Amino acid sequence: MTLCLLYLVGVGNLYSASGMRMADGLAFSGFYEKQIVWGMLGLCLMVAATLFDYRRLRNLAWPFFIVTLLLLLMVPIIGKTVYGAKRWISLGFMNIQPSEFAKIAVLLLGAHLLSQDSAPMGWVRFFKVLLVGLAPCAFIVMQPDLGTTLNVLLLLGGMILFHGMRGYVLKSCLLAVPGLVAFMWFVGMRDYQRQRVLTFLNPGDDPRGAGYHILQSRIAIGSGEIWGKGFQEGTQSQLRFLPEKHSDFAVAVFGEEWGFVGCAFLVTLFCLFLGSIFLTVVQAKDRFGSMLCVGVFFYFFWQILINIGMVTGLLPVVGIPLPFISYGGSATVVNFTLLGIVMNVSMRRFIFKS
Repeated sequence: MTLCLLYLVGVGNLYSASGMRMADGLAFSGFYEKQIVWGMLGLCLMVAATLFDYRRLRNLAWPFFIVTLLLLLMVPIIGKTVYGAKRWISLGFMNIQPSEFAKIAVLLLGAHLLSQDSAPMGWVRFFKVLLVGLAPCAFIVMQPDLGTTLNVLLLLGGMILFHGMRGYVLKSCLLAVPGLVAFMWFVGMRDYQRQRVLTFLNPGDDPRGAGYHILQSRIAIGSGEIWGKGFQEGTQSQLRFLPEKHSDFAVAVFGEEWGFVGCAFLVTLFCLFLGSIFLTVVQAKDRFGSMLCVGVFFYFFWQILINIGMVTGLLPVVGIPLPFISYGGSATVVNFTLLGIVMNVSMRRFIFKS
C-alpha cells in the first residue's frame, strides 16, 4: 500500500513539476508520462522477481556482478554524454544507466558473501567484501557520479555493520575516517564537487551561481508554510526558478505545493515503507534472505536521508534522487525490482525453515 501511494504521489508531483507557466498558458513536458511507462515496466519486473525461489540468486550473484562491471567498462567507450557526464548507454529506443544496476550487483554479491558465516568479520573477510563495492565504484566515480558512488558504498557499509565486525576492525575503520575524508577532498573529488561542499557551508557566497540550487530549494519549501500553495500553484517551480525540479529537487516542488503538512505525510509514508522492509529482515528464515532485505533497506534509507537533507540544505548537493518521487527510468526499474526481491523473501518465509 505504501509503495502504491509513494509512486502515485511521485507521478502527481512530476505532473505538476512538468508544468511551466508560459505567456500563452501552461505548457507541459513529458517527464510524468515517461515515469508512468517506467513504472509499468518496473511493476512487471517486480512481479517477475517474486516468481522464483530467491535462494537461486546466490548462483547469479557473481555472473551478474561481472556483467555489470563489463557494462560499466563500456560506458567511457560508447556511453552517451548528458550535462557533461557520461553515464548512459544508448540502445536507440531507450538509455540505460549501468551504475543503477551496480547497486543490485553489489547487493546480491554482498548478501551472498555475508551470509556464508555469521561470525563477526576479521580483516581478511572485511576487505574481501569491501572490494565488492570498490570495484564498480572505481568505474562509477570516473563518469563522474559521486552520488551513486556514495550510495553503493553506504549500502554495502550498512550490510557490513548489520552483519557485524570484530571490535578491532570497527575501531580501526572509525579511526581511518578522517584520513579517508581528507583523501577524498584532495584527490578523489573534482573542483566542482569541492565547490558543492563549500556552497553547502555558505550558499549565500554565490547566490546566482553555485548556491542557486540550495537557495531556490529553501525558498520553495519555506514559501509552502503549513498547508502549501496548492497543486500546480507553486511559483518557484511553475515559473522555472527551481532547477532540476523533476529529479534531485522534486521534493522541493512537493513542499512548496503541500507545505509542512504534506511533507510530514510524505516522511511518514517513507517511514512506514522502510519499516515494512525491516520487518521482512526480522522475519526472514535464512541469512541470505535477511541480508538481501538489509541491503534493500539501506539502499532506500540512504537515498531518502541524503536527498531530503540535500534539498533542505542540511547536506551538500550530491545528485542522489528521492525514490519514487524523482524522475528516473533506470532508477525506477531498479527500485521496483528490489522491492520484488523483498516480497519474494517475505512470501517464502512460511514455506521453509533453514
